[in-house]
Amino acid sequence: MGAAALPLPPTGSLPPLRRPDTFTEDQVLASLQNLEAIYCPIPLSLALQSPKKEKKNPRPVAPTPPVDSGYVSETENEDAENVKQALEELRCDAFERDFAMRWLTSFVSRAEEMIRIPEEARQLATDKAYCILESFTSAPDEEEHEDEGIVRDFAFTLRSSAPSPVTGSCENGISVRLLDGPLANTDHTAVGLQSFAASIILPELMCASPARFGLEDLAKKDAPRIVELGAGTGLVGLAMGHMLPHLGVPQPTPLIATDFHPVVLENLRANIASNFPGVENPPVDACHLDWSAPSRAPPLDLPADMLVATDVIYAPEHAVWLRDCASQLLAPDGIFWVLIAVRTNGKFEGISDTVEAAFGAPECPKDAEGRKLSILNIETLPKPDGLGRGDESGYKLFHIGWK
Repeated sequence: MGAAALPLPPTGSLPPLRRPDTFTEDQVLASLQNLEAIYCPIPLSLALQSPKKEKKNPRPVAPTPPVDSGYVSETENEDAENVKQALEELRCDAFERDFAMRWLTSFVSRAEEMIRIPEEARQLATDKAYCILESFTSAPDEEEHEDEGIVRDFAFTLRSSAPSPVTGSCENGISVRLLDGPLANTDHTAVGLQSFAASIILPELMCASPARFGLEDLAKKDAPRIVELGAGTGLVGLAMGHMLPHLGVPQPTPLIATDFHPVVLENLRANIASNFPGVENPPVDACHLDWSAPSRAPPLDLPADMLVATDVIYAPEHAVWLRDCASQLLAPDGIFWVLIAVRTNGKFEGISDTVEAAFGAPECPKDAEGRKLSILNIETLPKPDGLGRGDESGYKLFHIGWK
């Protein structure tokens, strides 16, 4: 009897993601099934069986051998044990595991580019990829377990015009560790459980040129107030919380990271605690905020010197809510930075245009002096290599203020 087929190592079997537009349905399914066999905790007896529903072009399957004496059964047991041992070794290989995880993360972000695969099949493949990613944080020996999400590390280089009062250097490393919530979360409103490209790009831009964003000017204020709208995992606010002390910005009042969804807020608070362990009063705090009915209760009772938001618009009404909420929170001389992904296809095609429409509308709110909250400048940014979803073609950075 031939030995049972072993799953292939990810480094030697996964197709390069440089040209996802060339992927075929069979190629994608074969890759995902191979990863599923390695990393998804299912009984070995099931893993060794042929699937009931075969692909259009299934791999050749060795014919079932005739019934023999006990020798055949003994050989089958040996094969099963060999497969089990080989699977365990492959599953525990940290290099292969990291490679598979990076490939899957890129795969789900570029799924929209796989134009040779029908939309329904592409969605099923994306769902399967998410499930495999989920298994990386799963306990393999438990039939029922709680998905704990994925821990991600981010590093930025802060370049300031003056030496940091903390380190004495004009160049300082900013590190953020955060938990992206469960990828299999079925609540589509809890999108803030994952960190999207815009939330990575904005801290990079701020660290590269803090003066450009008015961050160094905040050092001139006694108690500057910063509020993040739609904070999600908190990457932007946490990065700012780490960088502001290096810029000499006084922080008697913490940066307020806000979100609407209770599950997202729970994850956000956990990320704040993990980034400032043992700190009684961390420089970042979390707060519930509903844009459609914003509360001005503490800690949102005082005007904000700066508002920030990244990739928070997923419906036309969101831009209007964001505008009206910001008009209640922003100080007369405040700055509002919004970074939005430009999507030219798919479900969210053209959604970035709703920002310009909302802030340019005649009914835009006015302050006590009759000024409107207006877009002062728009900068178009290219999509970085290897970053962002497949439906993102670039980004728009909005500089908003009273005019």
